[in-house]
Amino acid sequence: MKPEHIQPITIHAAIITVSTTRTPETDTSGNMIAAVLKDADIPVKHYAIVPDRIEAIRAEVYRALKSTNCVILNGGTGLTHDDCTIEAVSPLLEKKIDGFGELFRSKSFQEIGTSTMLSRAIAGVSGGKAIFCIPGSTPAVTLATKELIIPEIAHILSHANR
Repeated sequence: MKPEHIQPITIHAAIITVSTTRTPETDTSGNMIAAVLKDADIPVKHYAIVPDRIEAIRAEVYRALKSTNCVILNGGTGLTHDDCTIEAVSPLLEKKIDGFGELFRSKSFQEIGTSTMLSRAIAGVSGGKAIFCIPGSTPAVTLATKELIIPEIAHILSHANR
């Protein structure tokens, strides 16, 4: 990455956990994302748990985008009948970052093997802000946040705001 491609940008994050069973106390994945962001000095300005419903997910993303420029959704990215995070978020993305999902699956393959193909992780930008959709397991959110999102978020936002 070329330093001249990075603008001085203040990053404010949102964490949205998509689940019908988790609470703030049992949201280990959301808590892990928060801890990893804190270690990177990225403040979390918005946190919510929403059910696996397209309207609820979209409404929460819109709320998060009012006060943040990096939205990380975890959960609801698989293949079960109620997984709908990708369907909720995809139409909101003005530009997709295809490499995010490709890299996530490549790195995940090293940890979990071929079952990584079930992941539909995606990312993109909307209104100059970054949105990431990642699986809800704690190892998956740790990998995505530490190894992909944090190293590139300033770069992504710099390009998205040119």
